[in-house]
Amino acid sequence: MPVLLVVLPLLAAPVCVIVHRAAPAWFIYALISWACFAIAFLLFVQVRIGGPISYILGGWPPPFGIELRLDALNMLVVLLVTGIAAIASIYARASIAAEIPRERAYLFYAALLLCLCGLLGISITGDAFNLFVFLEISSLSSYSLIAMGAKRRALLSAFQYLIMGTIGGTFLLIGIGFLYMMTGSLNMADIADRLPAVSDTRTVEAGLAFIVIGLSLKFALFPLHIWLPNAYTYAPSAVSAFIAATATKVAVYALIRFLFTVFGAAYAFGQLPLGEVLMVLAVVAMLSGSVAAIFQTDVKRLLAWSSVAQMGYIVLGLSMASATGLTAALAHIVNHGIIKGALFMAAGALFWRMRAISINDVAGLGRRMPLTAAAFVVAGLALIGVPATGGFISKWLLLEAVMEDAHYGLAAAILVSSLLSVIYIGRVVEALYFRDPADNDGKTAEAPVSMVAATWVLVGASVALGLYASPLVETAERAAAGLLGSGA
Repeated sequence: MPVLLVVLPLLAAPVCVIVHRAAPAWFIYALISWACFAIAFLLFVQVRIGGPISYILGGWPPPFGIELRLDALNMLVVLLVTGIAAIASIYARASIAAEIPRERAYLFYAALLLCLCGLLGISITGDAFNLFVFLEISSLSSYSLIAMGAKRRALLSAFQYLIMGTIGGTFLLIGIGFLYMMTGSLNMADIADRLPAVSDTRTVEAGLAFIVIGLSLKFALFPLHIWLPNAYTYAPSAVSAFIAATATKVAVYALIRFLFTVFGAAYAFGQLPLGEVLMVLAVVAMLSGSVAAIFQTDVKRLLAWSSVAQMGYIVLGLSMASATGLTAALAHIVNHGIIKGALFMAAGALFWRMRAISINDVAGLGRRMPLTAAAFVVAGLALIGVPATGGFISKWLLLEAVMEDAHYGLAAAILVSSLLSVIYIGRVVEALYFRDPADNDGKTAEAPVSMVAATWVLVGASVALGLYASPLVETAERAAAGLLGSGA
């Protein structure tokens, strides 16, 4: 069953091209995305009850063959990716019809399926080289999806992302090559077994450095974030929502997998000063991303800079290499994915109405699009970390983690960054509710029901995770324990 998560979207993508029409292509994407979500949920239950699952491809046992491995860590990511993809199928039809020419829409759904295939492949593979291959599949499809944006700058943004993404992929491949040179294996578990015998070599240290830099480029860790604001701003609304909620989260998952499963926490954070380096970069990302967001006039660009800051929270949690820190990081991967997906969907609904998304353009829409505006407000509160939302849970866990080690300065940085998020979310809310609209049309006109409903599903998921956080926190704790070697 695990292989279906990769095979179904991979086979469905060319079918979308063959049918050559928007409506059948959308139906295929919706069918496959919901099927993957159902499979992911069943596998999640199986892993939660019975422990990790290993699936061998082609009958060749690892380390010689390719292994798909599911555990508490990657099932969190798989559920997030498939869940967002399924909800995006509800949202995308009306959104894409308004933003992409109908004769090109089938190509959009084909590329989105390939992106889904790549992201799920990264999440479940136990083979380092296959992780690179799936990363490139997701990246190449992401470039084409971003380039489909209505403005000419979408093409430039996609090209900029392509250049940075290619550099990141090259660094990752070089790092994997160094590990293969020293261990003779590409299976992650096998590399982890063989690595201690050669861990004191410069080749392994260089491999670690290349992998960290390559994946940091992929999830836009400061100062390697330069591609992200334009990519999120000029991509079609459905693409911004999908990629912001999933792509960077999967890339940071890959980094966690390499650091804790392959290299081991004792080596990466004990023998090397990696934790301190990541901690500093995370704090700078949290503060600089939040400050930059305050000065944006475009709502999507504001949310993009916010993503730079939020990735800082995740990296801060993993940089502490503690059970509580990892639990916070994993919880925030899920929570931020849901929250940012909801915010970009709400922004896309506003764009559907106004055909523009600057803060001035959305003035007064709180009265004309009450459901969409309310969804933005609730998701914004979750991003800030208000109680009864998912954002509060992961930020609280992160504060617990830094206070355990008496890092009072880090606690202050978290609080300051959260206060800065009040300012930039507040700017949009103020425009929605407390400014007069640019025209005199006082009619209420919401976005299509499918777009509003999809947005509210994600908003509701964030509130549900805030009110009933036990399943997420318990799964994240299990995953953290497994990564630190105290359980699976």
